[in-house]
Amino acid sequence: MKKVLVTGSDGMLGSEVIRHLRRRSDVTVVPSTLQTMDIADLASVKKTFERERPTHVIHCAAFTLVDTAEKEPLKAFMVNSEGTKNLAFFAAEHNTEIIYISTDYVFSGATGEGYVETEKPCPINVYGQSKLKGEEYLKTLLERHKIVRTSWLNGLGGVSTRNFIETMLRISENRNQLHVVNDQTGRPTFTFDLAPALVQLLDVKSYGVFHITGEGTCTWFEFARKIFEVAKRRVEIHAISSHQFRSLAERPLYSVLLNTRFEDMGLPTLPHWEDSLKEYFRRRRLAESVSRPENRAPSREARRAG
Repeated sequence: MKKVLVTGSDGMLGSEVIRHLRRRSDVTVVPSTLQTMDIADLASVKKTFERERPTHVIHCAAFTLVDTAEKEPLKAFMVNSEGTKNLAFFAAEHNTEIIYISTDYVFSGATGEGYVETEKPCPINVYGQSKLKGEEYLKTLLERHKIVRTSWLNGLGGVSTRNFIETMLRISENRNQLHVVNDQTGRPTFTFDLAPALVQLLDVKSYGVFHITGEGTCTWFEFARKIFEVAKRRVEIHAISSHQFRSLAERPLYSVLLNTRFEDMGLPTLPHWEDSLKEYFRRRRLAESVSRPENRAPSREARRAG
């Protein structure tokens, strides 16, 4: 019987992981949020490990605001690096395995070629540096570790839905023209595809680094164009360069992760990002339909009155 602690369980990925874990009869799920365990607080992590004694941790909690990290590097490192170090320290004491979610932003993107798991990282922004430091702590402190690098993550779960798709849809409500970067290439990945792969990874006896992303590549501009096509929304989109966009954080121009190790082990690949984008909108429409007042189940008080 596995006892799996999920950090960031109220986040976009963590909430999806929780849903998939609960489908397994051989797993006891321990959701963890900032309110129940602050990973940056050593005492809080110690208390949780001593109380729960998990066999596994799926570590989804992270500081993911790439531009904000440039202004608040200490906060990014406290969560992504020191928080991961705290988990690794007590995981080693309790013989607990950790699956740590990392990022394509540990690479510079300067080669113009896809990255395999053995490639040497070289981050060019604070966010990537903080996530890489988390990887290094994990490798140093814990033998039973699995580092999962993924990229361009989108999903519907969590306490707040903040992703590229929703950003594009929200901005387009007030503008009839958008300018989107067209010189950064990556692999969009969706939480409802990644979460089952992470759960499946619990049963894999090999350790180290794994790249797990959706199939296919695109630029942010191409991604945005496809979003509006699937959403059936007419928006005029203009392609611009990263230099023209002028974000605080520099981003890799070609951060395509090659899922070499995952595929070599015979594990199922994730769907093509265009197929998953259509699935995203199907799920989004379903969620909107369920949330409409006329489709909600009557409250206990309403049933009593009836």
